[in-house]
This record gives sequence, structure tokens and C-alpha cells, in this order.
Amino acid sequence: MNNDTICALATAPGGALGIIRVSGPQTFAIVSTLCSLCCNSVAPNTILYTHITDGTTVIDEVLVSVFRAPHSYTGEDSIEISCHGSSYILNRILELLVQNGCRMANPGEYTMRAYLNGKIDLSQAEAVADLIASTNKATHNIAMSQLRGHFSSELATLREQLLKLTSLLELELDFSDHEDLEFADRTELLQLAQTIDRRIVRLAQSFETGQALKNGIPVAIVGKTNVGKSTLLNRLLKDDRAIVSDVHGTTRDTVEDTMLLNGICFRIIDTAGIRQTDDTVERIGIDRTYQAMEKAKIILWVIDEIPTASEIEDIRHRTEGKSLIIIWNKADIHPYSPDSQLNAIAISAKNSENIDTLEHAIYSAANIPEYNENDVIVTSARHYDALSHAHHNLLRVLDGLHSSLSGDLLAEDLRLVLSNLSDITGAAITPQETLNNIFSHFCVGK
Repeated sequence: MNNDTICALATAPGGALGIIRVSGPQTFAIVSTLCSLCCNSVAPNTILYTHITDGTTVIDEVLVSVFRAPHSYTGEDSIEISCHGSSYILNRILELLVQNGCRMANPGEYTMRAYLNGKIDLSQAEAVADLIASTNKATHNIAMSQLRGHFSSELATLREQLLKLTSLLELELDFSDHEDLEFADRTELLQLAQTIDRRIVRLAQSFETGQALKNGIPVAIVGKTNVGKSTLLNRLLKDDRAIVSDVHGTTRDTVEDTMLLNGICFRIIDTAGIRQTDDTVERIGIDRTYQAMEKAKIILWVIDEIPTASEIEDIRHRTEGKSLIIIWNKADIHPYSPDSQLNAIAISAKNSENIDTLEHAIYSAANIPEYNENDVIVTSARHYDALSHAHHNLLRVLDGLHSSLSGDLLAEDLRLVLSNLSDITGAAITPQETLNNIFSHFCVGK
């Protein structure tokens, strides 16, 4: 890591106010040259009013927030300059900072310094980007949970349990010639390994939910031509997103947008109407309809007449393993008679009738598990991959314990599990930690 002092604009341009962040060993000296303050003598966690000047001209009236190492975001001496949001003012202050010894920060460099200085681990660093990118309540809550260290805490607990397992096996290897020294038997080791593996599996399984919450749950609107699919899309989105026409085959490609239900993002996909056609372009659109159905988690099948038995069989075949919601549209024109075989929701997309009932059905079909801000939900493919490898290596440990495999081979597989989990946080297990664990927990010798 460069041991220089960096600066950057920390707020989006165009607002009434802007914040410039400065971090590094020369922070206080550099900022002091631009204002009347002696920042090095200012008490930490203090906000002071001053002027930024170029030596002759006042650039702006500002507030200077002072943070002393290690009690700052980066763990370094840091200052945040709050000024007016004029692009001229912001650029001029940055220019003066660079002229006096700062370097413009690279993308993500503040968070990288926070990680390298031990303020956050890798999973928390990734949560910073997720928090900035969050677009709804669900993704915000997940990112905040990870940033506050709930995932790191969960991994730390697993790490401690794995370290206990490793330490017991190391004891078995190092002191096997001492017959009077007792160790935990293999049954205890097996039970502990099974407990750890169950938790790793639960974390890995949460990735499916995490991906759905992070990327949006895909919902495909399908049906014959002219049954009101595009009108329904517009009603759900509360916007005229799709072209509506009485002409059959108007929608020839998928149209996609997002909506929020109870803080959860749903990706609604309007598709080309399904029918027999010789039109090459429309045929491509219908093929894309089937592709959208394959990728969707929820299928909205829109009908305006009783489907044939073969149509029902076909849709159920194509939606196997997915949530199928049958929608009887144009109920204001053709009233729906409840049919146990269909169990449809009757609506009028044109008149916005019963749309709230449909929205409730869509949310329920998503089957989002109840969770709070302290729950851990994995959203990163990198984390999922590491957990999957940890589970695979731990299965080898379990098999070895069942077959009374030698302790040295078991210890090696456990070290692989520890390495897999360390990939998530960036905190590697050292031989000294294993040694410390042995002596502090098991009192070997006196």
C-alpha cells in the first residue's frame, strides 16, 4: 500500500453541498496550509468552521471534520471538508490539495486502506459497494447486516470451532506417545464437525435467496396474443412501459422492468404472445418467451377464456418447479366462474381491478423467508464458492472421522476448510494461532 496522502470527492456532483475526503500521514499538515487552522492540534472527532484559501483568495467557507488514527474510516489520520457543491469550488479545493502534496485516490482506495489497516475485513469491504448499490429495503438490510459484521461474526464462530477441532488433532499428533494425556474422543470430534457443516450448508443455501433479493425475482407474463399481457405489465409497473394494441402479435420481444412489493424487487418480463405463426420475427419472439419462462421463478399465465386440457398440460409442464399464477383477465367483460382445475385470479388489467390481490399473490409466490437485520444472507458468488469448497472439504473430514482416518490427514483437510472460510474475510489462520489455542484451551503441561 502506498503510504502517501490521498484525496477525493466523496459525494456526487450537482448537490448543494459536497464532501472532500483526505486520508494519510500528511493529512493534517496539508489541510492546515489551506485554512487558518492548525489541524494537528485540533481535538479528534471535532468539526470546525474555517475558510479554504489559495493564499490570497477565499475559495469557500467550509466545515472541517477531524479524525485521528486509528479512529477513522481508513484507520489513518483523516479529514472531511464539507463545502458548497459548486463544481468550481470542489475542483479548486482538490487542485489545491494536490498542489500541496496529496494524490487523487484510486477507485475503492479508501475502503482498501480500511481493510489493510484492520478496520474491516474483506466481506465488510464488499458490503460497502453493495450498500452504495442497494436500490430497495431488502438489499439495503442485507448490505447493512454484512457491513456491521454479522457475517464476519458468524464466520469467526465457525473459525473458532474449526480451530478447536484442528487443535485437538494437533494434540493427538504431537503428544500421542503420552498415554496418560486424554483427548476428546472421535465421537465428540464428529459431532462438532457435523454442527459446523450444517451451519456452512445453511449459509451456502441462503445464496439463492440472496441472489433473488439482490438481482430481483424474475416474473414472466405469458399467454396467447391479445389477452392483455402488456396492459397487465403497465398496471403492475404503474407506467405505460409496453405498447398496448388490439393487433395480434404487437409484442414481438421481451419487455422488462422492475417493481417493488414490500421492499422486495421483482423483475417483470412481458413476453410475446404464444400462437402459431409463419412470421419469422414473431416466431423469434415466441422462442424468447419460452426462454424467459425457463429463467423466471414465477410465471403469470394470462388467459381470457377457458384453456383446453392440452394447453393446461403444456403450461404446467413448462412451469414445473416454478410458481404458476393463473390470471383470468378481462373479468369486467367475461366474468370468471371458479374452476377447481384452474384456480385463477380474476382481474381487469384495463380497469386496474383486483391488481392488489394479484400483487399479494406474486409476493407470496416468491416465498421469501422471514429474516431480520441480524440474519446472514449470502449474496456474493465468491462467498458462495468459498462456502461450497468448505463444505466439500468438511465432508472429507466427516468421512475420515467415520473411517478412523489418521489425525494428520484429517488435520490437513481441516486446514483446507479454514483456508476456504478465510478467503471470505481475508484473515488467514497461522500456525501460531493453532499453538496458542492448544495451550490456552487445553492446558497442556504446567
